Amino acid sequence: MKQLKHFSDFAYAALRFMAGWMFAFHGAQKLFGLLAPDRPPLVLGSQMWFGGVIELVCGLLIALGVKTRGAAFLSSGTMAVAYTQFHWKLQLDSNFFPAVNHGELAAVYCFLFLFIACQGGGKFSLGRD
Repeated sequence: MKQLKHFSDFAYAALRFMAGWMFAFHGAQKLFGLLAPDRPPLVLGSQMWFGGVIELVCGLLIALGVKTRGAAFLSSGTMAVAYTQFHWKLQLDSNFFPAVNHGELAAVYCFLFLFIACQGGGKFSLGRD
């Protein structure tokens, strides 16, 4: 399917935009309760608050392609911590598996943002990095 190679810049831009936008939405849920009616109270300066700020700000930067490498690297690390601390919890039982601990999204975001950090903003970004 060599024909698809011609669309790789567009596909990467769409991937970067949608991943960033969805990540920013998770931050907005944590910080503002957007479409999250049963959200626990958020304490200013808590780990969850910092996570929400990183998700919102870095997600928007990734979506727009501004300071993409740094924002994606920070987001990747944030998702590695989220997976390890909140999903896996270093348990060596069945909780080790993402399908059991519900950490699939955190794991995928971690490696997706690591890839974006390596690639940069790409052709259709607002910044140059």
